[in-house]
Amino acid sequence: MNVIEPWLYFGVFAVALGYSMVGHGGASGYLALLAFTAIPSAVGATTALVLNVFVAGITLVVFGRAKHFDWNLAWPLLLGSVPFAFLGGRLKFENQVQDLVLAAVLLYAAGVLILSVPAKDGESQPPVRSILVGSGAGIGFLSGIVGVGGGIFLSPLMILNRWAQPHKVAALSAGFIFANSLAGLSARPFDLLRESLSLWPLITVGILGAVGGSFLGAHRVSSLALRRALGIVLLLAVAKLIQKGLGL
Repeated sequence: MNVIEPWLYFGVFAVALGYSMVGHGGASGYLALLAFTAIPSAVGATTALVLNVFVAGITLVVFGRAKHFDWNLAWPLLLGSVPFAFLGGRLKFENQVQDLVLAAVLLYAAGVLILSVPAKDGESQPPVRSILVGSGAGIGFLSGIVGVGGGIFLSPLMILNRWAQPHKVAALSAGFIFANSLAGLSARPFDLLRESLSLWPLITVGILGAVGGSFLGAHRVSSLALRRALGIVLLLAVAKLIQKGLGL
């Protein structure tokens, strides 16, 4: 039986709160926190996906009710991402390789969280649908491999290329993460899912954080400072994962 350390409740709540403000599920943050516990990495990755499903699902509903969701942008991304997230989730790597790949992904996420600044309002121009489908496929495949929903890749891609306004990007990311997390979760063994669900107190805390964070995010509350603080947590986890992956 996996023991939940008290500090982990606060960490999961903070991650769910901060990430849901910007339309993310928080898988990279949960993985960073779980890297400091005795919970096996396979169980931790599955638990992060379970949390992603709940947190991103709640965020999608809240941002959708605020009329930020654009289905015309969402469906090409989902068309490409969902099957490739499933394929990525089926791939098996040696633990050492998986730790180093995950470290690279978390390092990227940390850079986005720490260095990104709010996009200025202005005209946005979505790309042709083939580019959206291809982008979704690439992000979905990588997300499935490392066990994240893909929002850490999708959001900066869309904002930097001015494919949509920030609040619309947040709503799209939540839908993207929700679908990809379900696809990635379905590719994992049932025993891992059952063991992850035994950590239901953590999942409950994540749900509470998502309710608060998504409500604040949908009503234009800035979460830049919190995102940078979470980025520092990711950097600490990166150092630990690199040390483990290199056998130092």
